[in-house]
Amino acid sequence: MAELPVETFLQEIRTRIAKVVVGQEVVVERLLIALLSGGHLLLQGMPGLAKTLLVDTLAKTIDLKFSRVQFTIDLLPSDIVGSEILDQRSGDFRTRKGPVFTNLLLADEINRAAPKVQSALLEAMQERRVTIGNETFTLPQPFLVIATQNPVEQSGTFELPEAQLDRFMMCHRLDYPTVEEEEEVLRRNLGLGLKRDASGAAVARTEFDVLTHQPAGTAQDLFRAMEAVHSVHVSEVFQKHVIELIQRTRREPRLDFGCSPRGGIAITKAARARACLTGRTYVVPEDLFALAEDIVLHRVRLKYEALAEGHTGREVLQSILNQMG
Repeated sequence: MAELPVETFLQEIRTRIAKVVVGQEVVVERLLIALLSGGHLLLQGMPGLAKTLLVDTLAKTIDLKFSRVQFTIDLLPSDIVGSEILDQRSGDFRTRKGPVFTNLLLADEINRAAPKVQSALLEAMQERRVTIGNETFTLPQPFLVIATQNPVEQSGTFELPEAQLDRFMMCHRLDYPTVEEEEEVLRRNLGLGLKRDASGAAVARTEFDVLTHQPAGTAQDLFRAMEAVHSVHVSEVFQKHVIELIQRTRREPRLDFGCSPRGGIAITKAARARACLTGRTYVVPEDLFALAEDIVLHRVRLKYEALAEGHTGREVLQSILNQMG
């Protein structure tokens, strides 16, 4: 396959996703930002908003190894990272690598597993390596975790620990589709038709059957796009704006704690990727304001008094951004 220009490669990914998923342009942008900047992404929303479909479609458009783990209450850490197995014949232990040894890992409904299992991803997400027994293994590159999460108010969910939340570059909250988008979803679903299984029986097609695994480009195309992101210029003025935002969250009296230094790094990396996606070779303040909610909100926590008074994290962050503007 011939090398594609970076702009063509990224546009082809958007086009293929749009064939399967209606709307959700902002979510698609966040997915590509995470992919190009090497950050992890948490998608939060009610069931049925196409979170899993989005990630599955992204995996099929890029020539990368893909694994999916359905998080449940009975999941064990070894089900993710792997384990040592005793070979009955030789009497030696051999390593069985888990699904974390991949390029793109979909952690589906991550908050339905116990905190111990969620913590099994911490080392992998931060250091790109895992320890099984006495051995440490380096994960494939690139390595990206895209997790989906149901609202914590739902039955059978556990709140993610702050240490793990901080390792997600972004946490994007999905909304319900508009009336026009929902009409298009129904039209497409009605036109899916049937397919034949191996036995010849007719079964209903789903949205997951629409896109076959025909990559939009090679891994080298992705690496060149990542190199283009790293060449995007970040001015000293923009860096000062990022630091000012992070510092303001720490001084905000309505917040129990502010944003970590990792948050400032995430804003800078994501802004570079966003600039590349819009055809710019430099970041602008609008990148910071557009990405602030997805990068900052899951890294701060409201005080109990602020919650009792009816404040929300989004409202507090907006007031901080207004002061900066």
